[in-house]
Amino acid sequence: MARLLVFVNSVVLLLFGSDVFLVGANRPPAPVNVSVMHLRADSATISWEVPEGDIIIGFSISQQRQDGQMQRFIREVNTTSRSCVLWDLEEDTNYIIQVQSIGLYGESQASKKVHFHTLKKSDRFPSNSSNQDDPTVQGLDKSRHLQTGEMIIIVVVLVMWAAVIALFCRQYDIIKDNDSSNNKEKAKPSSERSTPEHHSGGLLRSKFHPSVPSINIIEV
Repeated sequence: MARLLVFVNSVVLLLFGSDVFLVGANRPPAPVNVSVMHLRADSATISWEVPEGDIIIGFSISQQRQDGQMQRFIREVNTTSRSCVLWDLEEDTNYIIQVQSIGLYGESQASKKVHFHTLKKSDRFPSNSSNQDDPTVQGLDKSRHLQTGEMIIIVVVLVMWAAVIALFCRQYDIIKDNDSSNNKEKAKPSSERSTPEHHSGGLLRSKFHPSVPSINIIEV
């Protein structure tokens, strides 16, 4: 019985060890040529290369301040990208990064550590043609375009509202003037009413006249 248990344990260890060996053998190699480009005060672009012949489905980046006070992990799968933009960095700060490739059977070993130092906000960005391909610059340009488009839309809406208000005020003034003219026309006949005339053209006179005393002459 004891021999049987020892034999079962040996088989289990052998199978488990072979699975671990196969998984470890199928893990992708670590990324190479890790570099930092387009440094800013609050961002940086990380790029790397992957040896050919391995199926890579994603990457993982560990970001840490050199003083060890803050550490961040970025993990993305279902992508063939070989670069990543690090945002929300602190200005004038030293950072350490490492990159790992994600394959079908797990993650690779971490790449060599790469050190970089962010700029100060007062520093000017280096102007060169390669910045046009930088995702950071593209993102900034896109945000500028969005802000410009939003401002144009706001200005157009304000102009349309101003035109509507001006048209309404004009119509209101016209209606008010018409009402004032109508009121004057209605009030004019009552105030300038003339004395009624007789149908023959003369002024209508009273039918009653004061009696004239009659004089009787008596002959003697």
